[in-house]
Amino acid sequence: MSKVSIPLMALVATAMGAPTHAADKRYPLDSVRKIEVVEPSSGSVWEDKNLLDCSDVVLTEEDVRYALRHIRRVTEKAFFSEETERTGCSGGASVTFRNGKIIVIGVEPTGRINIFEANAKLEPTGVPESYYGCDPCRKRKMILLQDAFDRADERRLKKLVAQGRISSTEAELLLQKARSARKGP
Repeated sequence: MSKVSIPLMALVATAMGAPTHAADKRYPLDSVRKIEVVEPSSGSVWEDKNLLDCSDVVLTEEDVRYALRHIRRVTEKAFFSEETERTGCSGGASVTFRNGKIIVIGVEPTGRINIFEANAKLEPTGVPESYYGCDPCRKRKMILLQDAFDRADERRLKKLVAQGRISSTEAELLLQKARSARKGP
């Protein structure tokens, strides 16, 4: 093999191993000028405090950067599907790019993301809203939310103890089991 073909083969192998869920090219992370988190945390009718209290979920600038790096487009039908995982929690941010384009991004801990282009007042410009999934975002956020899940489990189990449905010893065992199950093998 020639000296040129070895590096070329390595480059091709690296490209083939790259993630298939590449980010949306319309919103390149390297041209972001400013990110402003306008709604760090909010709950909806879908919020299930037994699963996760939305006040425990706060959107950060780093979450937005991570989402822009890893989003992949999904259909509106898939985004709103009943099979789609939801916590009822979300956060919102505005992102301004160097070319002056502004987007408003809504991020859920489950990796459901919606984006619309906006004007300076953060009002939609008429460009249709886009829907995304971000499995790496979900995995990252869920790892960061382990404490929040533990607190939700504690609330749920204390409620069951108070109702007399389980004993406090049984609640402690269930809590330990839930924590170890989330940590994985």
